[in-house]
Amino acid sequence: MVGKTPDQVLQMAVDAVARAKSHCDDVEFSPMDAARTEPQYLLDVIEATIEAGATTINIPDTVGYAVPDQFGRIIRNICEKVPNVDQAIISVHCHDDLGMATINALEALRNGARQVECTVNGLGERAGNTSLEEVVMAVKTRGDYFDLYTDIETREIVNTSRLVSRLMGIVVPPNKPIVGANAFAHSSGIHQDGVLKDRENFEIIDPRSVGWEESSIVLTARSGRHALRHRLEELGFQLSQDELNIAYERFVKVADKKKEVYDEDLMAIVEDEIRDFPMRFALDYLHTVSGTGTIPSATVRIGIDGKDHVQESAWGDGPVDATYRAIKKATDNTNTKVENYTIRGVTGGAEAMGEVTVNVSCNGRISRGRGVSTDIIEASAKAFLDALNRLAIQQDSHKEREPTV
Repeated sequence: MVGKTPDQVLQMAVDAVARAKSHCDDVEFSPMDAARTEPQYLLDVIEATIEAGATTINIPDTVGYAVPDQFGRIIRNICEKVPNVDQAIISVHCHDDLGMATINALEALRNGARQVECTVNGLGERAGNTSLEEVVMAVKTRGDYFDLYTDIETREIVNTSRLVSRLMGIVVPPNKPIVGANAFAHSSGIHQDGVLKDRENFEIIDPRSVGWEESSIVLTARSGRHALRHRLEELGFQLSQDELNIAYERFVKVADKKKEVYDEDLMAIVEDEIRDFPMRFALDYLHTVSGTGTIPSATVRIGIDGKDHVQESAWGDGPVDATYRAIKKATDNTNTKVENYTIRGVTGGAEAMGEVTVNVSCNGRISRGRGVSTDIIEASAKAFLDALNRLAIQQDSHKEREPTV
């Protein structure tokens, strides 16, 4: 590449080190593409450059070609066969073209290297370099295997990772070891149960030791009752076993439609499902049809007092109006009037749960209902039925207070 003979290149290396040494005491020499260099020639160059004054010899896998066993042998040969190797620190500089930068660096440490050139978040040329956080935590976590230590302040790893990410404008992948958002996040029900019982069941690193506040329990369709109860208790809800079962059944339905169920979703679910009053009307079935050039219609089946099931259909100005007309017929509440209707997203995104609040009036009485669902028509129906249930309670209470003749 440089149009020189091996002897000429060796002499150039020696001259460069000698010149650097005349200006400073600490000189690092790095033979480019060492992993693919003829072994004996590499040893000769290293010996000569140490003799010229190099205090650190950095062995680079410039194109990420080496595999762990091979790279480890290169370092071991250097440590065993270069006569003056004790006068310099052996360093390594690995690239991640084949996804082996970290393991190559660790294998080098096992075979005598005592310095690793690495980068925060594994940033670097092409596919990147050895990840600082991965090497540091491997050495710290598996001290029994490597028998090495580092003075890196590991509690600053996450903060440093975030700083570098922000300054570089390069997002850290969520599945990045140690610093990725999912590194200490558990979504499997079995794992969540194990972590809640004892963190060490499924975590080999204390998240606080690298700068995370704590592990995170990600509520998904794979989460179990233990994880749900734990999060609800953190949010201030103390549920009985029966109430938990009701909430969990609804949670699973929501989780099947969403990638992740957030705290706002959980609060909406509990407030929607757990009531301290009897429900006279319950939604068993809902089907709506609407669209451009189509007259909106709805069919509902309503459970009444947990026994009767009444099915009705209706037309309307839109799917919500059609649904409300069908519910009025099924519950014999045709005089009920909707006074106000509002809808909002409980969380962000296209999969967000919608929360509907509706105010209704009937024969001078006013009631407000609330419903949540990832389907806004279903949320609307549940809100209307919630309002009707509250009206029914008012009516029953009024009848109890009426004087008997």
